[in-house]
Amino acid sequence: MLVPFTFLSSICFLSGAAFGYFVVFPPAFKFLVGYSNEYLTSLPAVSEYFSLALRLLIAFGVIFEMPILMVFLAKMGIVNVAFLNRNRKYAILINFIIAAILTPTPDVVNQMMMGIPLLILYEISVVAVYFFGRKNFLGFQEGEPVATDSEVAEKEE
Repeated sequence: MLVPFTFLSSICFLSGAAFGYFVVFPPAFKFLVGYSNEYLTSLPAVSEYFSLALRLLIAFGVIFEMPILMVFLAKMGIVNVAFLNRNRKYAILINFIIAAILTPTPDVVNQMMMGIPLLILYEISVVAVYFFGRKNFLGFQEGEPVATDSEVAEKEE
């Protein structure tokens, strides 16, 4: 089980870094040098360029690990599909907070360029947990059926 997780984790990280470099980095760098006019010339140093590129590569590489993390948590029995579906509104809020913190530039466009992939990755995570996660949730005995949301609502009434 370690080999598939390692392989898929590497693929997810590299695809996230590639997405960050080829899709997000050009507008982020354009935003930073966009303050140039006839009186002010932007001359970014090579270290600033590499710092921005490295921060974007690492940030996007890490956020693209979300499906792997969710499947791992599902295999441990910490989350399941019903839990992820029930808490989707909180996940959307947390995703955009993470995007606001991790983006190195303070503009809304770059935050959206991280927030929207986070939402898509969350939905991919729900599908991956459905197919690869444990069928029982933490706290239930093996073979005991897991209660659905409607069954829980009926018991509460």
